[in-house]
Amino acid sequence: MKSTNLSLIAGTVALAAVTGFAALSAPGDADATGAKAAARLPVERSSLLCPAPGLSELAETTYTSFTPASGVGGEAGTAELKPSVPTTADAGDGTTAKKDTKKKAADSDKPVVSLKEPGKPATADASGSDAPALVGTATGKLAPGWTTQQTTTVSTGATRGLLGVSCTGPDTDFWFPAASTAKSSEDYVHLTNPDDTAAVADIELYGPDGSLKSDVGEGITVPARSSVPVLISTLTSEVADDVTIHVTTRTGRVGAVVRAADDATGSDWLTASVDPTGTLVLPGIPADATSVRLVVFAPGEEDADLKLKLLGKTGAISPAGHEDLHVKSNMTAGVDLKDITRGEAGSLLLTPAQSGQATPVVAALRVVRGTGDKQEVAYIPATGPVGAQATVAGNRAKGSILSLTAPGATGTVKVTASAGSGGGERTVKTYTVKGGTTLAVTPQVPAGLKGSYALTVETESGGPVHAARTLTLPQDGIPMFTVQTLPDDGGTVEVPAAEQDLSVLDD
Repeated sequence: MKSTNLSLIAGTVALAAVTGFAALSAPGDADATGAKAAARLPVERSSLLCPAPGLSELAETTYTSFTPASGVGGEAGTAELKPSVPTTADAGDGTTAKKDTKKKAADSDKPVVSLKEPGKPATADASGSDAPALVGTATGKLAPGWTTQQTTTVSTGATRGLLGVSCTGPDTDFWFPAASTAKSSEDYVHLTNPDDTAAVADIELYGPDGSLKSDVGEGITVPARSSVPVLISTLTSEVADDVTIHVTTRTGRVGAVVRAADDATGSDWLTASVDPTGTLVLPGIPADATSVRLVVFAPGEEDADLKLKLLGKTGAISPAGHEDLHVKSNMTAGVDLKDITRGEAGSLLLTPAQSGQATPVVAALRVVRGTGDKQEVAYIPATGPVGAQATVAGNRAKGSILSLTAPGATGTVKVTASAGSGGGERTVKTYTVKGGTTLAVTPQVPAGLKGSYALTVETESGGPVHAARTLTLPQDGIPMFTVQTLPDDGGTVEVPAAEQDLSVLDD
């Protein structure tokens, strides 16, 4: 009898290249044992989900889709974002509603924004309150590093502001510190399902005293290729200024993001914090921030004791009166850092108070610019380093600031400003970020820019660098702004070096 044995690892190589599961370590060379190290391959498929832009008729939204030009071969591929399929609740009731639902379902097969080639952004616009959530997939050359920026301007009302979000990939577990169930707040969790079968999600809420009692946050059904907004104040009767939201799925996967709104400070999107860990970096606090509030949650069984450091232009300082922070297990802690940056852009570094006692936590910042009735809010979640490559789209000729932070050793990154969506040539510049500092720069705009452009940050050498991009758009005396972090885009995946064992064995 004859049999053929194939290496299981070889199968894993093909699977990783398709799914996009990544690990961060150097490719290429053999290790000390002589075995070949893992290689990095570009992903062949990426998914993105954009939440419904807003609930205001005055909302004006721009989508900017982009994939970095990597020069890697392969099929041309496609990258399209289409409207989510409306649920019955979206359309209303009765015969008219059924007809409207059928029409919207038919429209959901028409791309809202379609990217044609790597290296050049594609844009699309939407208006009003009924713009849908988007579900999208990129393949071939357009998959590695695919990103889409959704930027919405609302001029007046409780949801006023410049709302920006880098559309997210689907997952099964999300943490959102810095939400609120206060009477002045209206915070929604937007759940979007990219798949052809329904997903079931649970939403847990945690305040300063622990879990907030809720009987309706469990078993939320998100229909296939649809989106469901959930007002968190309807999940509990308890009121808290600082709330951590935990979204998990029982079946399927979803994209999750929070649209936070407050009567005094307007609204913006809050994306998920990096997974719980002992050391966190929150980059890109604007120089003119008038109020900065840190919200931290410890999801494990142990309390967390943290040290706070502000990484500024010249080095690290401890915020006066807030050098240390104690976070009780399963409780949300909020700290008012006021105008911590005092005219100099910075980033916040959270580390264990004692070496060897790194209790995992999640965190986010609620940042306000302006005063009185001219305030505007944005959110900065803890984020991972740019790693091999990170990209943010939707930059304009004016109003973009890139913050680069090296929490440990000095790091060097290459920043590429892409060609414009309507024309222009890309530019490249290298920055060295001294360890323990934040470098805030105005990006070099592409030569002959027409339209918007994307920024791609790549690690060149040295220690890890964390990054965030701030967009500003002053309007009627209100310093409207939004901040997006730039974690590694997962455009390449590390796959183990393996040889197929094709030997034929005789039994």
